[in-house]
Amino acid sequence: MKKDIHPAYIQAKVRCACGSEFLTGSTQESIRVEICSKCHPFFTGKQKLIDTAGRVERFRRKYAHLENKNQAAE
Repeated sequence: MKKDIHPAYIQAKVRCACGSEFLTGSTQESIRVEICSKCHPFFTGKQKLIDTAGRVERFRRKYAHLENKNQAAE
């Protein structure tokens, strides 16, 4: 590696939105993340479904007539 062209690799503190903190190596002093291994559904086994402003329900109502036709055809 060439000298004096690479950024300094330091120990950084990572902070998650859930409040968890851990240390890692990085070129930045601190890192903020929205989701980590302590709150991610894959690692916790808990599924979090966030329905913002009823979008899923609105989609189902909009296309309910198509679903009914498909069931009647079978």
